[in-house]
Amino acid sequence: MMSRPFVPDDLRRLASVDERLELWGGVECTRNRVGDRYFDQSAATGHATRAEDLRRFADLGLRTLRYPVLWESVAPDGVETADWRQTDERLGQMRELDIQPVVGLIHHGSGPAHTSLLDPAFPTQLAEFGRAVAERYPWIRSFTPVNEPITTARFSGLYGHWYPHRRDDAAFTRMVIHQCRAVVLGMRAIRESIPDARLVHIDDGGRTYGTPPLADQVDFENHRRWLGFDILDGRVVPGHPLWHYLVTSGAAATELEDFARHPCRPDIVGLNYYVTSDRFLDHRLERYPPSTWGGNGRMRYADVDAVRVRPDGIYGQCALLLEAWHRYRLPVALTEVHLGCTREEQLRWLIEAWHAAHRARRLGADVRGVTAWAMLGSMDWDSLVTRAAGHYEPGAFDVRAPSPRLTAIGSALRDLAVHRPYRHAVLQTPGWWRRSSRFLPGAQRLTGNASTDSRSRAAPLLICGASGTLGRAFGRACAARGLDYRLLERSDMDIARPASVRSALERFRPWGVVNAAGYVRVDDGEREIERCFRENCVGPATLASECSGRGARLLTFSSDLVFDGAKRSPYLETDPVAPLSAYGRAKADAEKRVLAIMPTAMVVRTSAFFGPWDEHNFVTTTLATLQSGRVLAAAADEFVSPTYVPDLVGTALDLLIDEESGLWHLANQGAVTWAGLAQKAASLAGLNGALIRPSRSSAMKRAAPRPSYCVLGSERSSIMPTLDDALPRYFAERSVFLAEPSPSFSRASSEIR
Repeated sequence: MMSRPFVPDDLRRLASVDERLELWGGVECTRNRVGDRYFDQSAATGHATRAEDLRRFADLGLRTLRYPVLWESVAPDGVETADWRQTDERLGQMRELDIQPVVGLIHHGSGPAHTSLLDPAFPTQLAEFGRAVAERYPWIRSFTPVNEPITTARFSGLYGHWYPHRRDDAAFTRMVIHQCRAVVLGMRAIRESIPDARLVHIDDGGRTYGTPPLADQVDFENHRRWLGFDILDGRVVPGHPLWHYLVTSGAAATELEDFARHPCRPDIVGLNYYVTSDRFLDHRLERYPPSTWGGNGRMRYADVDAVRVRPDGIYGQCALLLEAWHRYRLPVALTEVHLGCTREEQLRWLIEAWHAAHRARRLGADVRGVTAWAMLGSMDWDSLVTRAAGHYEPGAFDVRAPSPRLTAIGSALRDLAVHRPYRHAVLQTPGWWRRSSRFLPGAQRLTGNASTDSRSRAAPLLICGASGTLGRAFGRACAARGLDYRLLERSDMDIARPASVRSALERFRPWGVVNAAGYVRVDDGEREIERCFRENCVGPATLASECSGRGARLLTFSSDLVFDGAKRSPYLETDPVAPLSAYGRAKADAEKRVLAIMPTAMVVRTSAFFGPWDEHNFVTTTLATLQSGRVLAAAADEFVSPTYVPDLVGTALDLLIDEESGLWHLANQGAVTWAGLAQKAASLAGLNGALIRPSRSSAMKRAAPRPSYCVLGSERSSIMPTLDDALPRYFAERSVFLAEPSPSFSRASSEIR
């Protein structure tokens, strides 16, 4: 019952498949409901008002695109009053661009406000909308009437995350029946106008594992993931593993038998697969935090990401594709490939999925496509879109720029679309899901250690400034992100000496250089002008000269002190510089020289570091002063944009991998005086803010003049979090750091020991 024999028709279908795997794209278009509020991803990412995005996709070489024509958006009050204007424009543009849409009618939705997934009229009403879509656009060939019906029923009917917020098996079962009926009736209505319309049916393919006492639950979960496909394929009959569950949960035997008598087999089995799709169920609750605890009414168990505890890690895309192919003998596709993580991990996940699909094809599966999901990124999926917190995950484009900015993901897609190998040094290391650092605390002891941390030393990232705050932060970040690096002291490479730089570049052959070295004592710079200029101007220019001829990217840092403070709104990248101090003049001169020598270099202006890993930043010293009961004097007339070092380093690394260039302003969003920053930190720490004495900067007797206003904004992209977001994370990460054994960095290593 659960698999079909291989028949000659399968051979003919395989023979007719184009030799090349297709690269598809997708726009994250969830329009889910929480209470009485709708969350609209197309609006959140700006695509709803940006038709030119489709041209961007076409320019990457995409010719198939999962695209929304959502019932809730187009016809919330019925097809008679449907507003087709935007859909006409977008689908017409796609036709001109030779992009074939896979049209979705419901994407994690529950329909317009007058219906729900529990409404018996839901299927017929959705089918009516599907008929209207087909009549209006008879040239479209591929449809997904309901995206991920099993996943949506779980989130809406079992877990209560989405409307109508139920938490019972009866609601789950009824939602599954209604959504599958909507698919059947919808495709029937669509085919009245488009007889050869294809059903691309999609759901999550994650596999469940568990401890032996939970074998029955694991078996149930692994059958349930196929439930939507089984219903449409006519397999849910007496004897099916879930027949008894469905009938006892409220499904009528007659309605299940009707699906079996009138199957609606998908033309393509679409599989969405995320690194956390695979689950592990463990009856040993004491080994996991309470947030993971759940149960089935008979046993309590923890439900955790399988990748965090299994020695073998994830099930994997290739295994999933082959399982689906052998189960249904229907063409298969990866219909969502996305990872909300740092850029190199996003690249690793994409390339792994692409190679897995090719491997499955070589093993006989009819794999049609791999879908780069969330071309424009996605919003608030860290909370399963249950709140509007503005948590954005970029995709092929980053929409936080004035116009969507191409990321390294987009560059990779351009190569994959024409089957050109995509190469980047960050792909030398496996993704975090294949490294030993993935395990939960104690999991390696419990399950064994299946580390796959092998690394190539072919092309590391060089980091200058091993003894400084910024250099050490880059080393820490690279180690956590699986980026092979070398953290260098001056004795390894003196950035102001061409011969020294040349020797280091020839020795290590890096793909990029991060200049985190430099002269940082702003006041001493007024009397040590030559030394200040040597480190802050001559050094970066020398790096640019040597890197430019070797194909190595360069990231170097400048300062907000290149400005004079005359402006009273945030300084942008194109604002003219007018430094007041020797330090500022050295930085301004360095910017000009570096970009003249190497236009592909990236120069980052930043401001007022604070971070959890060093003792000598303003926030940390403020807290130490207040904890000791001493008075703290802080300037109340100098406005800055404090920068949380982990945010700065993480964002700069992403941009470096994206191969960005030119001037960038990277500082946490928000303007505050030094006294105001001290008060914020004191308040969060529960310390006595009365010990903070707001002072005038002129009374602080500093040798170097400072601008009274040097807040940084950006006209390129607002990609740094707010200061108010960063400060609580400082306290959380500081406490973790203080509890750790003191790390030490080797001078030229890829490890923190």
